[in-house]
Amino acid sequence: MEQDLLPNSISGHQNDDDDAPTLSLQALEALKEFLTEQSQSSNDTAAEADSAPALISEDWRMSQFWYDHHTAQTLAEEVLTLCKSDSTRVACVACPSLYAYLKSIDSHVSVQLLEYDRRFEQYGSDFTFYDYNQPEDLPLELKHGFDVVVADPPYLSQECLEKVAKTVSFLARSEKPYLLLLTGEVQKERAAELMGLLPCGFRPRHSSKLGNEFRLFTSYDPGTRLGGWDN
Repeated sequence: MEQDLLPNSISGHQNDDDDAPTLSLQALEALKEFLTEQSQSSNDTAAEADSAPALISEDWRMSQFWYDHHTAQTLAEEVLTLCKSDSTRVACVACPSLYAYLKSIDSHVSVQLLEYDRRFEQYGSDFTFYDYNQPEDLPLELKHGFDVVVADPPYLSQECLEKVAKTVSFLARSEKPYLLLLTGEVQKERAAELMGLLPCGFRPRHSSKLGNEFRLFTSYDPGTRLGGWDN
């Protein structure tokens, strides 16, 4: 009966003060299952922390929100899949956490980080200062020099996306570049109009819980990866 699931001291069956309270077999099995799940969850979290690269702390004043481990790992693996040769060049526009994951997985991949936050100057020649308000104020050697361009505009405004789109056009090589854009769901129509990008089924997440729904848009059909194009 229901009382059998309770310790004897609670169910009223303990008559000897020296007897230790006991749980029924069903309650013990339920407790064991719960503890196993908790232990697995803790192990998974620890494993993610061990495999994640060290990141500079977010600065919300610059609208910085890093991807969670699963998102960053998935994006990095996708970008590396697009790197068809050792000469493939990748540009990360305002997405420093992706840069860090790419380098942690493959230190030899050629990645340029374009970022406003000068703390990332620690990456040396891989860093280029970037202000989206001057979308094409960049070194000429970067013009049309990248096979893969990933952009994450810092703001969800039309103005910001329009300017970042100019930057992406400046950076991307002229023939069939791979373009990836991470931004809010609200930018879906603009992403299609400005850059010809379509949303994927994969939903990016951030370490800080944000209220806006984020999407990943691409210029190419990822097939079975990233949940495919979500038309």
